[in-house]
Amino acid sequence: MKYIVCQKPGRFELLEKEEPICGEQEVLVEIKNIGICGTDLHAFQGNQAFFRYPRILGHELGALVLQVGKAVNGISVGEKVAILPYLSCGKCIACRKGKTNCCRNIQVLGVHIDGGMQERIAVPVNNVLSIEGLKYDAIAIIEPLAIAAHALRRADLEQGETVVVVGCGPIGLGIMKLAKLRGARVIAVDVVPQRLQFAREKMGVDHTINARQTPLETLTKITNGDLATTVFDASGNKKALESGVEYMAHGGTYVLVGLSKGALTFTHPAIHAKETSLLCSRNATMEDFQAVVKVLKSGEFPVEEFVTHRVHFDEMLEHFEKWTDPKAGVIKALVHL
Repeated sequence: MKYIVCQKPGRFELLEKEEPICGEQEVLVEIKNIGICGTDLHAFQGNQAFFRYPRILGHELGALVLQVGKAVNGISVGEKVAILPYLSCGKCIACRKGKTNCCRNIQVLGVHIDGGMQERIAVPVNNVLSIEGLKYDAIAIIEPLAIAAHALRRADLEQGETVVVVGCGPIGLGIMKLAKLRGARVIAVDVVPQRLQFAREKMGVDHTINARQTPLETLTKITNGDLATTVFDASGNKKALESGVEYMAHGGTYVLVGLSKGALTFTHPAIHAKETSLLCSRNATMEDFQAVVKVLKSGEFPVEEFVTHRVHFDEMLEHFEKWTDPKAGVIKALVHL
């Protein structure tokens, strides 16, 4: 069975190993599509937090069920499925409260343990969601969109709010589109003009702001001085994370979705004066996956435009390094088998 492993920063290898064995409470799936996300790109570049090498990457997965374990019910051979890549313990305080996305002992496929960049993989049945009526391209982008949906749920976003999203990567773009579908006015902030154009033309955001060009002054004009009731950071950039609160209105909410490796510094009087609700949003839950499936089935999310690059599994090694260059224009790359 073929698999691709990231041996160390900057080095992939295409290798072969034995077939996985399906446990009693597991589902054996054939991987059809693998979405490439920022985590994969950062791992390849050597700057991903909580990461060790060697590692089989891949956690945005569309798959086909090949076999089910003896104790598995509700999933059948031949079904299309999405994989929740967050393996939780089910016992810690977070899991007991239904927050499996931030389990104390969480193991994320492709990050803490080997992921789906292989022809077949066995996963716990509780992490498998049966999908009908969607193509594998759509199934493979459920996971990043679920992270976006979870962030919106954390913020308790209401119709009519003014939202700023910092970072026009896949998750940021997902937040923008899902917020628009909830009736929010959405303003995108980034430093790459091409990504801002994509946000405007494909995600339908109301305004775009280049962060290199007096962003606070521009936002103030757009909002008549009110600023944004909710700000999401989807960049993970330290400077952006620390300055995002400036875009937030008094009484507003700031949601940190992007992950920085180091410490962050906020000026307490600035966040105190606004009575800031400061939230972090990590991963997603089955509820978020199911919500995204409904959106995708409605046809309201532009899957074809969102997936900008496609290559075959055997060709990925030739293309991956190019995807780390912003000039390549990658929004979402898919690897298909």
